[in-house]
Amino acid sequence: MDSVTPVREPRAKEPGGRLWPPRLEPLLLAVTTLALLAGIVFWLAGADTLADLSWAIGTVAAVGPSVGWVLHALHEGHAGVDLIAVLALGGTLAVGEYLAGALIALMLATGRTLESAAQRRASHDLRALLEHAPRSARRRSGTEVVTVPLAEVAVGDLLVVGPGEVVPVDGRVTGATAVLDESVLTGESLTVRRPEGEDVRSGVVNAGGAFELRATATEEDSTYAEIVRLARQAGAESAPVVRLADRYAAWFLPLSVAAAALAWLVSGSAVRAVAVLVVATPCPLLLAAPVAVVSGLSRASRLGVVIRDGGALENLGHARTLLMDKTGTLTGGRPRVLDVVAAPGLQASEVLRLAASVDQYSPHVLARAVVDAARERGLTLSVPEDVTEEPGRGATGTVAGRRTGVGRLAPGTRLPAWARAADNRAMLDGATVVWLTVDGGPAGAVLLRDPLRPDAPRTLRRLRAAGIERLVMLTGDRPEPAREVGAVLGLDDVRAGLSPADKVAAVRAERGPAGKAATVMIGDGVNDAPALAAADVGVAMGARGSTASSEAADIVLTTDRVDRLADAVTIAVRARRIAVQSALGGMIMSLGAMVAAAFGLLPPAAGALLQEAIDAAVILNALRALRGDRTARPALEPATEALIHRFAAEHDDLQDVLEAVRDAADRLTDGPQPDALRAVKEVDRLLAERLLPHEHAEEHELYPALAPPLGGPEATATMSRAHAEIDRLARRITTHLALTGPDGSLAADQIDDLRASLYGLHTVLRLHFIQEEENYFSLAP
Repeated sequence: MDSVTPVREPRAKEPGGRLWPPRLEPLLLAVTTLALLAGIVFWLAGADTLADLSWAIGTVAAVGPSVGWVLHALHEGHAGVDLIAVLALGGTLAVGEYLAGALIALMLATGRTLESAAQRRASHDLRALLEHAPRSARRRSGTEVVTVPLAEVAVGDLLVVGPGEVVPVDGRVTGATAVLDESVLTGESLTVRRPEGEDVRSGVVNAGGAFELRATATEEDSTYAEIVRLARQAGAESAPVVRLADRYAAWFLPLSVAAAALAWLVSGSAVRAVAVLVVATPCPLLLAAPVAVVSGLSRASRLGVVIRDGGALENLGHARTLLMDKTGTLTGGRPRVLDVVAAPGLQASEVLRLAASVDQYSPHVLARAVVDAARERGLTLSVPEDVTEEPGRGATGTVAGRRTGVGRLAPGTRLPAWARAADNRAMLDGATVVWLTVDGGPAGAVLLRDPLRPDAPRTLRRLRAAGIERLVMLTGDRPEPAREVGAVLGLDDVRAGLSPADKVAAVRAERGPAGKAATVMIGDGVNDAPALAAADVGVAMGARGSTASSEAADIVLTTDRVDRLADAVTIAVRARRIAVQSALGGMIMSLGAMVAAAFGLLPPAAGALLQEAIDAAVILNALRALRGDRTARPALEPATEALIHRFAAEHDDLQDVLEAVRDAADRLTDGPQPDALRAVKEVDRLLAERLLPHEHAEEHELYPALAPPLGGPEATATMSRAHAEIDRLARRITTHLALTGPDGSLAADQIDDLRASLYGLHTVLRLHFIQEEENYFSLAP
């Protein structure tokens, strides 16, 4: 957007906010390492004076940066752990203990370099918001359409928005109805029709034909520019991260200084005081947290989780509130076929095949979902002729000599009973209906909905186990589907119909005081970017989500799996716990060494070597963060993963069987008609030939393979009981067919029980499939 000042990427920051040369820490590490090694070489050669000179140079090299870090920490209102290091460095120079000073300098440089690596790329820039914003608009004046810079668009201008273009400014639809993809702002994956006179916000995408827009705001006052401003303000308000080491230094620092002063006062020896400061140099603090954090970052990156800095990992490790977007985060972000309803005389699979045959040439998001569903079920599509598409109405073509339409019904179309039932079902399920017409009459309906991610329930259970106490959904979607998702997942609160500004306000309301438990926000759209920046930790679904949300986030999930968030939280909690263990353990050992130094049992050089040993133990313990937590996710054998993928694909292939079961039950509502009996017989065949073999294979192949990683056969016992119930209901249906009369008709007293068996089987199958997909299939990447 031309009116927004470009964001300039800052230089690397030293923790706390002061700008430092980006290569200071590595340079200091190189200088101190060379000085120490050169001194050792001179000492071995018998040149003690040159050895002391080399070690003194290394010590002096560390004094300047250390003093700068301490002064900056004091300016920020806290005395960091570096103060003890400065005192120790100065003390070693004062009493001539240059080897001890060089060792301290090396430890300090190592800790700072590790921490710098852990906190690299800490800034949040909004360049993606600017780069992907529209920069021009097509303005119509009479019969002429001219492309002008966006800054020249004034209120009242008539603009033309072509197919696939981003709406440049806020405006009102003029003339033809606009079909829009508003997911970038609302998160709602289904397209929205805006008739003449309705308002449209900038940033949404034209998903239909060209339409005209009367500008109601300038570029600066439009929705997209407001999102940029919100993200900037929210990011600026985020509290700086306080280093874990500095928090422990609040009590360790005065204790160390007091011990050194007391040793000097009682013994009268400045060397003892320096020895106390040398062993008190908080290298466990300087090294433990950075090593554990870097290890955690490395571990997370292997799982497709990019964590921008160590502060984000530390905050994530003590988060207690998680705020979530719905569309694209908890749901897949793309509509999928929920059900297919066929008119009497047609099969559901034929309805889907005809609809997909016409829709295969349409770029519409719903058309892609219909075609994907048909291909997943192995249906063979026909090649339509004379295909035309009317924006906002649907596609029409000739299939096998019959005019076939897919989309909305023409105004005034009378719905038969089966179509009214399908329409009611769509309303109850929060689904969108795509109608199939053949020669102008309704022939079927395809119900579509953005489904819950199979890995979402397990993810939220793992998050609660990891310490997340409050789960809240923030969505721009309608309240009805939002509440349904919230109920299924057991969320603590659901807030629907939110604008980007509302989401920011909700995040601010949930954030606690600085230093308390952190608040995490996860989302995937441009509309989530301000909220991600406002949270203590922003997490973006980066695989298919908005680049803007990824740039505004502290953590990016590079795979399209929300369970990677649970992995990230588990890693952060473990890394933080290991860092605390290492720091506290190292400080306890340092306190013991301080007592020995105060009594003159440890000279400064020996104390520095002992501190090196303590540091080695601390680092080895901190490196445990590289290993995964085996209790977080069951480890699957490759053969088991292959079985999961096989049966997941079979679930997709069996959807037409579930639809046939429901359709047969519906047909029995009108009595034992011939077509109803044929439908039941077809269901019996499908159960015997396709569904029951699938269930038996799961019972004897998949479940035994899953039992060891899940802790034993009890983990699959509930699902095995469902298999038994499916078998029982299938046998009951077969028995009913065997009890038909000599003429092959059903007796009147059979209808109610047979219909109940079909509806019951459909319900059990739907629930069973969902449970398997959530509990088992979601385990495989």
